[in-house]
Parts: sequence; C-alpha cells; structure tokens
Amino acid sequence: MDLDTILRTALELNASDIHLIAGHSPMIRLHTVMTPMDYPVITPESALRMLKHMTTDMQMAMFEKIKDVDFSYELPGLGRFRVNAHRQRQTLGIALRAIKEDIPPLADLNLPEVISRLTYLPRGLVLVTGDTGSGKSTTLAAMIQAMNDRYHKHIITIEDPIEYRLVSNKCVIEQRELGDDVPSFASGLRHVLRQDPDIILVGEMRDLETTAAAITAAETGHLVLSTLHTVNASQTVERIIDMYPADQQNQIRSMLANTLQAVISQTLFKRTDAKGMVPGVEVLLCSPAVRNLIRENRAYEIPNVIETNRALGMTSLDNAIAELYFNGMIGRDDAIAQSAYPEKLERMLAA
Repeated sequence: MDLDTILRTALELNASDIHLIAGHSPMIRLHTVMTPMDYPVITPESALRMLKHMTTDMQMAMFEKIKDVDFSYELPGLGRFRVNAHRQRQTLGIALRAIKEDIPPLADLNLPEVISRLTYLPRGLVLVTGDTGSGKSTTLAAMIQAMNDRYHKHIITIEDPIEYRLVSNKCVIEQRELGDDVPSFASGLRHVLRQDPDIILVGEMRDLETTAAAITAAETGHLVLSTLHTVNASQTVERIIDMYPADQQNQIRSMLANTLQAVISQTLFKRTDAKGMVPGVEVLLCSPAVRNLIRENRAYEIPNVIETNRALGMTSLDNAIAELYFNGMIGRDDAIAQSAYPEKLERMLAA
C-alpha cells in the first residue's frame, strides 16, 4: 500500500485529516465526518513502513524512545502535512493534518473585523484558542501574513512542527521547528529575545515554563501570538493562572492583566449554504474593566463584560453562533450542540 497515493487521494477529496491505523482501512475526515477510504486494511508492517518513509533517523529514534513524535511531511508538488505518530493497543497509529500551502487573507476567513485590527498592535499578548482542528493555525498565519505585508519588522516563530511556510515580504521572517532547530518552546523563548524580534509566534503555551517566557516577552515590549486548547476567554485566563503555584498566582494575575491584549476563541461549523467550514468566534478585548477583573481574580465575570461591550468589537460565542445561523450559514442542531449555553441560545434562535 503506497502512502503517497493515499495522501494524494485524500487531498483530491479535500480531506482535512488522514488516519492510518494498523488493523484498520485508511480513514479521512471530510467536513468533520470520519469517512473510510477504499483501500485495504493497514498491516502493522505497512504502517511502520509508512512511518519510516516520512521520518528522519532522529524522528524515528524519538518515536522509539517515547512512543510519540510530531513532525511535518511534504508531498512534493501537492502539499504538506502535520503528522503525529503514536502507539495504541501495541500497534502504530498515524494522524496527518493537511496544511494548505497558500495562506488565506484574513478577509476570506469569515472572522470578525476586529481581528484585523489586532494586527496593528505594537506589543502585548494575543491568544487564539479552541479545540484541535478549530482553525487556530490558519488564523495566526493569516494575521502574521497581514503584518508581513504591512511592516518592516523581524518576525520569529517557534512551532511544533512548522505548518504554514511564511515567506519574507516586507518583514524578515524566521521559522524555528522543535526538534530540528530548537529543543523546546521554552528553550526557544529563552533565547529569542537575543535575536532582535519585533513579533514572536509561539505554537502553543503548553506548560508553565513556556507560558512564563511568553508573558515575559510580551512584558518587554514585543507582540507575542500563541495558542491554548481552551474553549472560551474566561477559561483561557483561568488556565494560565492555574498553571502557576498558589503563592505566585497574585503576581501572574497582575502580569497577565498588564500584557494580555485579546483572546480569540474559535469553533468550526459545517456550512449548510456552501461546501466547507465556517468559524464561530468569541472575542475578548482587554479593556480597563477586563484588566481589573483579571487582577481581582474575577475571571468568571468576563462573559458579562463581553456581552455588554459589543460596541467595542467583543462578542460571545453564542452571539457569534446566532449570527451564523440567522445568516443561513449553519444548521440549528449544530448551533445548539456547540453553544456555551444551549437553552439560552435556543430561545435566541426562536425569537
């Protein structure tokens, strides 16, 4: 069974993800739905052969050591993939996410207009959050590209792995990949301030050391963009603070209140009016009121501030979902299923 043929077919079908698991036929995700491909069951031997075809010796050694490895794979002339290889039930599983070569303009992503304004920020921390596959990487790449087309600045990214390839335009862009160029996010951030950056993209704030370094970089006058696997703005603030020991949490509340500029929380929906997906987006902008709530350990009140500050460009997830529904872009059942407050949204949709 030829790996590249499977991937080529998946790309032709416009799949977002491909799953190659020993003991199963290849599966693809088409508009959120897992769909079998018309190929034979993958044997353990063929799964291992596919993995060796995609990895370097260093990546293979990492997989054999910790039973998990992340890397990128390019199918020349067709596309690139973000790949995770892992063990499950003593067999091999490989998950591939298709990465589009062309970075879409922000205006084409159906995002709130205020997100474009965030690309004009001179400093601070901007977080894009959401579940895996919610479009975080595409939003960040589009934001970086907007700045690349406008400014004469130095942009450094630290990613695991590199997804979109960014080409220097007016900006000078350096992309560093975990494993090949830097051992960890935290290590890369410790050294990045000596590399004269203006804008820093951190693929994920996944641990305390990385989070602390990202906040410090934002405190020192840089614009820092990153992601978290949280579903809304208030949970994002609480997750960051909870990473710290109890005796440091008052200090981090103050630091976060001073540096955080915005939280963009995304959820993808299958469109009913056209092919493809559309994001529902909650937006928190750090107004003086929001900064006070963070300092005073009242993050649970953030949803109320979002609701009462729509004129500033803030929007709750449920309001964003309702707008998509009333514009005929998503279905009612899908809207309610992904709502933060389903009963409340149901009343909104019935009004």
